[in-house]
Amino acid sequence: MSIPLNSLRVAIVGSGPAGFYAAEALQKAAPGIAIDLIDRLPTPFGLVRGGVAPDHPKIKSVTRIFDRIASQPGFRYLGHVHVGQDVSIEELRARYHVLLLCYGADTDRTLGIPGETLRGSHAATEFVAWYNGNPDYAAAQFDLTQGEVAVVGIGNVAMDVARILAKPTTVLAGTDLADHALQALAASQVHTIHLVARRGPVQAACTTPELRELGELDGVDVVVDPRDLELDAASAEQLASMEDRNPAKNLEVLRGWAERPLSGARRRVVFHFNASPVALGGSEHVESLTIVRNRLEADGRGGVRAVATDETETLPVGMVFRSVGYKGRGLPGVPFDDRNGVVPNINGHVVEQAGSERTLPGLYVAGWIKRGPQGIIGTNKLCATDTVNQLLADVAAGDVPTLADDVSGIDALLAERGVTVTTWADWQLLDKVEQERGAAAGRPRVKFTDVREMLEVIAAQRVAG
Repeated sequence: MSIPLNSLRVAIVGSGPAGFYAAEALQKAAPGIAIDLIDRLPTPFGLVRGGVAPDHPKIKSVTRIFDRIASQPGFRYLGHVHVGQDVSIEELRARYHVLLLCYGADTDRTLGIPGETLRGSHAATEFVAWYNGNPDYAAAQFDLTQGEVAVVGIGNVAMDVARILAKPTTVLAGTDLADHALQALAASQVHTIHLVARRGPVQAACTTPELRELGELDGVDVVVDPRDLELDAASAEQLASMEDRNPAKNLEVLRGWAERPLSGARRRVVFHFNASPVALGGSEHVESLTIVRNRLEADGRGGVRAVATDETETLPVGMVFRSVGYKGRGLPGVPFDDRNGVVPNINGHVVEQAGSERTLPGLYVAGWIKRGPQGIIGTNKLCATDTVNQLLADVAAGDVPTLADDVSGIDALLAERGVTVTTWADWQLLDKVEQERGAAAGRPRVKFTDVREMLEVIAAQRVAG
């Protein structure tokens, strides 16, 4: 039996871009539709708040769109609700016609090399979460007394990590960088940041604006070996066939740096192209990173693959950040494809297992947990819209389950369990206080990084009225 759209009850898990864009698509299809957006933290916006670099405030302006979505009739924000602990997937599916998972990818891929578990070996995702004030990582420790560090990877996250390590804190002090990170970075002794890329400049995943920023930092020299910019035949052919001009622009920037005389600046960013990490050295703490030189050859599919040579180099680094991709994690009660780090699905409709065509009624995914960590913030809009279109087609076909009459609502269940649920109005109170603290310090905001403190501030603001 088909359920009228205006009678549909939808829960979305995850309040990042995918979650909000899914809500927007549903609202356009059925104004006033009942949507509960659930997040583990009292604060919304996912990686827009906890992943976007603090010195890139324009990117964060997308939250104005999310504010508008949250103001629509039928929308509710249920913050500080941990799905899988406070409430199970099965309990949510019993209370909503549709459950849409948009909780992203918050773990990292490993390098799989000896020494990776040594102290001083970190995921770049942890460092990003730490300097952005994610409560899960506010207490993390990074040994910034080390003079040389390495970042393995050359995507935009790697660029962010290198830039935050190299950028003067006098500049970072004007951003919403977490206070604990600002203090630690002000005392940093890091002077050399090695960027290690498995393949060449043509295959670099970073975008040109993010790459170019490294060469615009005060007090920083960028070191590029001109030999790394001499393209092999496969890379030259790949570059010539690309419609995307980003690689050509990256190459132009890198060639400019290779020709630019070094100034003797206090800090350096050193690029190592065609190099793969093979081992971290040290007894208890990272003392070195050994890399192997690669040669590139055509892979037969229009791309190139890296093939290790017998030429190695050891970098005298005391800390390593691996930035080789985010990876999703499973939730109890939801099928998971561990190999690809996603929930298996067909057009966003969750299936029983990877490779299966048997869909689970009323269960959907969007964003990185659907497709993997690819694209930019705006990519999630198309992804979420595609899932919602599939969802709407299923509703029209009568393929969405009905709900039992005797099941209590989510509010009663969470209240019974003593869960302190925060609302959108609560977030607005917290947001106001963060901005007021920032204004007093000449900054956009000063973030709260402890969940208990967030809840106390919200409670106090409610009383103050």
